[in-house]
Amino acid sequence: MKNGALITTSGLVKQYPVGRGHFTALRDIDLIIERGEFTGLVGPSGSGKTTLLNIIGALDFPTSGSAVVLGTDTTKLTHKTAARLRTEHIGFIFQTYNLLPVYTVFENVELPLLLLGMDQGRRKQAVMDSLEWVGLTDKAKSRPAQLSGGESQRVAVARAMVKRPGLVLADEPTANLDVENSHNILKMMVKLNKELETTFLFATHDQKVIDYVRRKITLIDGKVAEDIQTTPKSQ
Repeated sequence: MKNGALITTSGLVKQYPVGRGHFTALRDIDLIIERGEFTGLVGPSGSGKTTLLNIIGALDFPTSGSAVVLGTDTTKLTHKTAARLRTEHIGFIFQTYNLLPVYTVFENVELPLLLLGMDQGRRKQAVMDSLEWVGLTDKAKSRPAQLSGGESQRVAVARAMVKRPGLVLADEPTANLDVENSHNILKMMVKLNKELETTFLFATHDQKVIDYVRRKITLIDGKVAEDIQTTPKSQ
């Protein structure tokens, strides 16, 4: 499945102003992540994993260094062109689901395609395909308040996958789920990774997630402390 670098960071540094000084969240991060990987950024709270995920997703910009994602140097993007990269090529999954409560499940999943300007017929087919992947076609007309936590996260996965992005970024995607739902969500992601060759990159300190990844990049105090290939314990 490895057929070229999808993400390359070089000398990546991120600092935030604190009083008269600064706090360094990332220190000289050099990484290459190949297409089709299923990789975890792991480490304790404050280690820099979410900051790195946000820079890779063009949600934030580094202080210095470069991050090339899907062939685009994100450090050279404007806010408008960064938004276009996210809209067209990157799916996001967050621990809080971020579903719009006034929209149905169908409408929540459809939203990324509306932003892309896709025609109605293609949108409907893509949304129903995505809901079928996550086993929620029967919930298409439901609203988020009618869903369980596990179902809400499955909708979030469907929304992230509906445009068939090359890259999905997941920040603590199982944090609000019980053990059974966590494993169901992760098995679903493994299936999508294998069938669609979508690259998944997680920021997590949840051992359940770590047991599924095939590569573990450990961050400590903003630096890469370990980068190893792993044999998934749970598949």
